[in-house]
Amino acid sequence: MNIQDRFLKYISFDTQSDPNSTLAPSTTKQLELAKYLKQELIDLNVSDVYLSNEGVLYGRIPSNNDGVGDKIGFIAHYDTAPDASGANIKPQVIENYEGGDIIISSALNMKLSPSEFPFMEELIGHKLITTDGTTLLGADDKAGVAIIMSMVEYLMSYSDFKHNDIF
Repeated sequence: MNIQDRFLKYISFDTQSDPNSTLAPSTTKQLELAKYLKQELIDLNVSDVYLSNEGVLYGRIPSNNDGVGDKIGFIAHYDTAPDASGANIKPQVIENYEGGDIIISSALNMKLSPSEFPFMEELIGHKLITTDGTTLLGADDKAGVAIIMSMVEYLMSYSDFKHNDIF
């Protein structure tokens, strides 16, 4: 699965957190994405895949480098902020950003503008994914999760890439 498809799949899960909860995770719907990711790790043949009742998910990619080098862990979260709905995400994919304002929602008078976000000029020619303004996109940190899972897929597919244990 490519990284964009992975990201779009992950943001389809409503993982909105509940700031009033004393539980971990703060909502049971966050576990739905965790269970999906667990199965994805199993399907990729990752070792020691484990999901705790609290939603902590991990696995191990054993060293193929005789233990040379440091062990490394990659960490991301999959809950989203409670500020806006996490359900029914409607992402907008801009295939080749040409510069200028990006209208997030004309009905809500929302836009991303290089005058407010000057770094947008560096994104010209790139693919961008934004929300439609009615929900959070969930890019923090489902983009990180998508990157980690894509890296896992790569490492499990290319044994000639030498590494120590990865968690």
